[in-house]
Amino acid sequence: MAVDAPDAVAPPPYTKDDIPETGTAATAAATEQTANLDELNLPTSAADGLIQKPFPKPLNDAKPEAPPQLTSDQQSKYEAVLKAVKSWTTLPTTSEKNSAAAPITDDERMWLTRECLLRYLRATKWTVAEAEARLQRTLTWRREYGIQKLTPDYISVENETGKQVILGFDIHGRPCLYLLPSKQNTEKSDRQVEHLVFMLERVIDLMGPDQETLALLVNFSETSSGQNASVGQGKQTLNILQNHYPERLGRALVINVPWLIWGFFKLITPFIDPLTRTKLKFNEDLTQHVPPNHLMKNVGGNVEFRYDHAAYWPALNALAEQRRTAYRERWIQGGKQIGEIENYLKGADTPSLSQAQGQTSEKA
Repeated sequence: MAVDAPDAVAPPPYTKDDIPETGTAATAAATEQTANLDELNLPTSAADGLIQKPFPKPLNDAKPEAPPQLTSDQQSKYEAVLKAVKSWTTLPTTSEKNSAAAPITDDERMWLTRECLLRYLRATKWTVAEAEARLQRTLTWRREYGIQKLTPDYISVENETGKQVILGFDIHGRPCLYLLPSKQNTEKSDRQVEHLVFMLERVIDLMGPDQETLALLVNFSETSSGQNASVGQGKQTLNILQNHYPERLGRALVINVPWLIWGFFKLITPFIDPLTRTKLKFNEDLTQHVPPNHLMKNVGGNVEFRYDHAAYWPALNALAEQRRTAYRERWIQGGKQIGEIENYLKGADTPSLSQAQGQTSEKA
């Protein structure tokens, strides 16, 4: 984890007045996004009555937690990792020894944002060589696992009963991903784990400015032993989460835990990173973490949610596709840079990396 220190180096204080065109572009993007959201007819809170589609954004009073400022040492380590990844021209296509390599793609370059590099540095306790190695391993895993092949059509059958639902945002603006094992509808298979990976990618799509973590809500109510993941699936899932989605879990809220599940947690606890364990909360009042107007009624909130696959699934994927398209367009407009700033990519009224570098040069 990043540590505050007296020699902390804050990001430059950019404003809309410093770079007028940034504000204009952001306003235009926000206007277009609002128009597209209107077309999807998405709800905003429990006040909209019966909810069958995802909420597009947090409530106005959600307060994302500010990231710690980088110390001068951490900034130097970030710059070392950035320099290394900028030099990559090819990457292995599989994790096998002596695997064939293929050119790095635009999607992979876009994935290597400033915040992504910092997440891997934090996860490796600011060890530059290990952060570089893990970044490359993840990009290789994404190729080998076939992230881009996990399409809504392919995954659809896994979510027909709504066993995973992205709905609402917590008090810090984290998108909430519900796991509801009692609604399990398929036999154990690789696609069940792929389903979770697919939903993690959609949660990331929905993360707004100043937010890079999610809230996981697991409700074991009415779950039988046969509906739970196997130990093997649990270990595989933890491996994927810890190695390829580091620093993405903001809070895991687990409720209605039966004794059989406690046994399962005891089996997999040795495989859970100590920092991750601190984020696990069992049988707490969920309204302490998620505002009632964004929390399902059956877990203590005010949201009358009923899962209808025909309504929810197209709306979720249309919203996620809209966010990805806008994100990519801004990345292209910013010059297709490795180390781009995620807040800029997410539509915040802030300069791109090239604009920020240009302003810094002017002030020097």
